Amino acid sequence: MSRRPKRAPLTRSEVMARVRSKGSRPEMLVRRTAHGMGYRFRLHRADLPGSPDLVFASRLKIIFVHGCFWHGHSCALGARMPKTRQEFWGPKLGRNAERDAQAQAKLAEQGWDVLVIWECELKNGDDLRERIGHFLGPVSRRDHGPPI
Repeated sequence: MSRRPKRAPLTRSEVMARVRSKGSRPEMLVRRTAHGMGYRFRLHRADLPGSPDLVFASRLKIIFVHGCFWHGHSCALGARMPKTRQEFWGPKLGRNAERDAQAQAKLAEQGWDVLVIWECELKNGDDLRERIGHFLGPVSRRDHGPPI
């Protein structure tokens, strides 16, 4: 039996470089759920503040899917601070939260309703569907496009 050579552990920089800003597992779960419920949306519209994850333009509604660590949520995942380079991570994560608040305020000024779904809230699929449905309202024909 041949053994694979052991890989060197990844450095913090290499680990962080692998973190995706678009198409993350939490985002994909929310996208699949909303689409499965019959809602149609656009992704990451760069012309809107914060480049929202899901944009429901006909409803003037937006969903952001935030990772608890990266966006400073108050849950156990978000409250965990790296043990190394805290002088870097504290301000960085604070700036992320501040940028999120500014983007949401600008969107509200433009007439958009915003829902933030946190990574830690994705464990229960029924709760997720209920939140999305309550926020977006009933699915209508306009969600499916013109008849064929």
